[in-house]
Amino acid sequence: MNNHSYNSWNVYGSDFERIFIGLMAILAGITLIYLAISGPLVYGEIKYRTPEAINNQLIGQDMINLAVLAPLLITGGILLLLRKNAARYLLTATPLFLIYYALSYTIGWEWSSPQYQGNNEKYFFYFLFILISALLILLYSYSVFPKKVTAVFRKKPLMIYSILFVLFLLVFAGMWVGEVIEVIKTGTTRGYDISPIAFWLVRVFDLGFSIPLGMISVYLLWTRASRAYPIIWLFYGFFFTQILAVNAMGWMMFVRRDPAFALRDLMVFSILTLIIISGFVFVIKNYHVEQD
Repeated sequence: MNNHSYNSWNVYGSDFERIFIGLMAILAGITLIYLAISGPLVYGEIKYRTPEAINNQLIGQDMINLAVLAPLLITGGILLLLRKNAARYLLTATPLFLIYYALSYTIGWEWSSPQYQGNNEKYFFYFLFILISALLILLYSYSVFPKKVTAVFRKKPLMIYSILFVLFLLVFAGMWVGEVIEVIKTGTTRGYDISPIAFWLVRVFDLGFSIPLGMISVYLLWTRASRAYPIIWLFYGFFFTQILAVNAMGWMMFVRRDPAFALRDLMVFSILTLIIISGFVFVIKNYHVEQD
């Protein structure tokens, strides 16, 4: 009895947890593929209750889901079933973005407007499954992430990285705050009239979630880097997947001559992408993970 209990619990949790989360991740990846090809990217079977111009951004989002998120989930799920260490890193990169995605694709439409027709409510349970899967993956991956970690950051490189990252986060925040102030003063701003719910959802999520997470990640690197390793990985998974999606949306808006496109925004997001990718490499190189 004792031997069985010991063998069924390891660095991946119990066998039940490992198998359950592995299968959930694979199913979530398959669900993302289904939603992506059913939307405006491929078949256009999902009609979202939003202006036609917003489809430019939805296509960019679905491209990232198809090319990045779904492979991360499916590969991570398979590797977890096979007890491979890489599974923990792949899966930990996905949940925060999936939560953002599921919430925005369920509550972010112009539901009360008679102007827009659609059928996306028929796909509600698919998005709900993504949200539930993300929450379970979040709790599981954090609990099984490597605990024996040493941080070896040198102050000067960390200072340079911190200044650059915080600076462009503040520029990003400034763009959104400026538009919010414009709406408060005038009642409208760029792209606001066609989709006010989407406008407020993006600004609330970015100003209240994405940007604060970025600031917190820098603070943790200075104050408790070793203990914060799983949180740092979780945050960077979100930063990386989100910024890829934002850039994909921006480029689709540019290619399709979207009237709401702003070159300023795309430039800021492109620079943030470079900072996030180089920052991720810098951060990971300064961690030493002991074998479980």
